[in-house]
Formats: sequence, C-alpha cells, structure tokens
Amino acid sequence: MNKLYVGIDVGSRGNATYLMTPDGSKHCAFTVENNTGGARLLTDKVISAMESLGLDAVNIGMEATGVYGNHLVHFLRENGRLGRYQREIHVLNPKQVKKFKESYPDLPKNDPVDAFVVADCLRFGRIKSEVYMDDYRYEALKTLTRARFYAVQNLTREKNRFANYLFLKCSGLAQDSDTKNTSATVLALMERYETADDLAFANLDELTAFIDETGRNFANPVDKAKEIQRAARDSYRLPVRVNGSVNQAMSVSIATMRSMDKQIKVLEKAIEQQFKIIPNTLTSIPGIGKIYSAGIIAEIGEINRFHSQASVAKFAGLVWNSNESGEFVGEDTHMIKSGNRFLRYYLLEAANSVRRCDPEFRRYYDLKFHEVNKHQHKRALALTARKLVRLIFRLLKDNRLYSPPEG
Repeated sequence: MNKLYVGIDVGSRGNATYLMTPDGSKHCAFTVENNTGGARLLTDKVISAMESLGLDAVNIGMEATGVYGNHLVHFLRENGRLGRYQREIHVLNPKQVKKFKESYPDLPKNDPVDAFVVADCLRFGRIKSEVYMDDYRYEALKTLTRARFYAVQNLTREKNRFANYLFLKCSGLAQDSDTKNTSATVLALMERYETADDLAFANLDELTAFIDETGRNFANPVDKAKEIQRAARDSYRLPVRVNGSVNQAMSVSIATMRSMDKQIKVLEKAIEQQFKIIPNTLTSIPGIGKIYSAGIIAEIGEINRFHSQASVAKFAGLVWNSNESGEFVGEDTHMIKSGNRFLRYYLLEAANSVRRCDPEFRRYYDLKFHEVNKHQHKRALALTARKLVRLIFRLLKDNRLYSPPEG
C-alpha cells in the first residue's frame, strides 16, 4: 500500500514538518505553530498532499518530547477529516530516531532535518506498532499518578536536605540509627530547642513528656529521652550566628515537608477517586494497595497491547543487560537504562510492599537476597518486581483475582 509519510519535529512553539512520498522523495516541508491553528494547517497540508498524490493512507510520526506533542497527537487522533483515510500515528523513542539518523552521517542538526529523519524512519518500517491510543480514563489517572511520583521525589530531596541541617545542628542525633531523621519527634525537637545544648541539658521529665506526646508508641519514653540527650551531648557545637541560620533553614524545610505531605495526600485521594472507574483485579494482591495499583494500571493501560509479560517488563525497564540464564542475575549485572521510569517506580514500590504481606513473595525475596553478597536488597527487590510483573500480566489478561499458591 502506498502511503504518505509525515515526520514532525515537535517544539514548544513550532512543529517542523516533512511530507515524504512513497518512494522517499520530498513532497514539501514547512513549519507550523504548536497550537490549534497550526494543527489545522498541518492537517490541511497533509490532506492536500494525499489528494494530489492519489494516496489513501498516511503514517504520521513524531519523537516523544514530554508534553509538547500530546495536544498534537490528540488533535490528529480526533480529527474527522483525517479519519477518513487509513491513518497511523506513531510516537517514536528519541533513542531510536538518533540511531536511525546515524546512518546519515553528513546531516546537520536542525528541526527540518529531524523531521525528515522521522519521516524516513517511518518509510523504512522501523516502527514496531502504532502509538497506543489509550482510553482517556488512563490518561487522566496517569496525570495524577505521575504528579504523585514527582511530589514524592521532591519530598525525598527535601528530607535529605533536612538531614544535612540536622547534622549541622545536632550531629549526634543525625547519627543515631535508632532515630529516624525526619520523624515527627525529631521535627518537633528541632522546633522546640534552639541549640544542641538546650536539648542536651533540658529537664528530663519535661523532655520525656514532650517526646511521649509528639512520638508514636515509644515503649519506654524515659529511655528514649535519655538516648536523645546523650546524642545531643555528643554533638558538635555550632557558632551562635551559624546556629541561628541553620534554625531558620530548618524551619523552612520542616514547613516544606509538611506541605508536601499534605499535597501527596490530596493527590492520593484524587487517584483513588479516578481509579474507581477503571475495573481491575490488582488490588486483590496482598499489600499492593490502591495507589501502587493505580500507578501500574495508568502506565500499562490496556493490557492487550502487550503480547507477553516479557514485553511489559521491557516496557518498564526491568530487563538486564547481559545474557543471564534462567532466574539468576549476577550481583554486578545492571538493568537497562531505558524503559518507563514511572512504571518501574510503581512496580518496585509495589514489590517492596507485597513482599512484606505475601508469604510467596517474601520467600522469593529472601531467596534472591541471600544469593549474593553485594547489592542484596536492590537486586532482590528488582527480581521480586520482575516476578510481580508476571503475576500482574496474568491477572489483567485473565481478569481474575489473585489466589495465593497452596503450601
């Protein structure tokens, strides 16, 4: 079948477009604005080219560019005039386009040339499948689960920043392995006591009552108070002026963490509401919960677009570089760096939760943990997530609930 090939180099302001005939020659090239007017003009030019060339099929391709191409994909998908033709829309992996471009060593780097490369990539059939035109329910859920991903990453960075401030103000407490640096107790202590000395020599009864009020289920608040004071006494002392600056920075950091916590809770509530309208069976897995299930479902979308559990694993980047045999992965073997980082994150988080709640996954994690001497947790968790992919694929494909293996 003769097709028109349309390569688009998407930008935040404009979309460079190259129209290629079936034999690889140039029909025309142009740039349109990245807005609805530009999308209409692009569509008009594509339809005009097809009519003049007597073609009834079109392949349209663009590189994945974050959010900049989303509106254009939606527009081309929903356009009724274009829908009268046999139409395929592809969003290409930038790495794939880069490798294909290497076969043209003398090409300059500019937008029109990149649009030509995309069109030629389409013509040579280097595309595995058409872009996934997912249900808008999945896209709405994906917006929320990815927002939560970024919020959690930001909170983690802020916690690391606070840990640095804590070491400056009260190094002994920061080094105490029995006390979480960002626990409610530590945050309250840093707000209440101006210096390490104030904490080290505080009235023991008052300190005990304070940590009992702000902490969570300390078995012996008196012993905990004594432990905290020992850590404060062993801490370095800051100059007064520096200590004041650290206190101000800590105050901002604490407020930021609390605000982020609230934002994450708001997002999680919205995720649960959106997730209700998408039928699934993943929540039947012990420990996976609604949030991790939603994050996984949002990225996978319709399971039938994957032909095997291995293709889901590759999509998530849960694949190893070297040729390992069977289930064994060496301690120094690295996962591939490509793949959907959002899906990989939610799978790893889910695996970490499931292995605590499900005996079968717990046994598997422990087995993989003790196979090697290095990177034990990281490796065992990745392999447990890979096992979880197999289960998720089967449950979604068969639309059935999880039944733990007997014995």
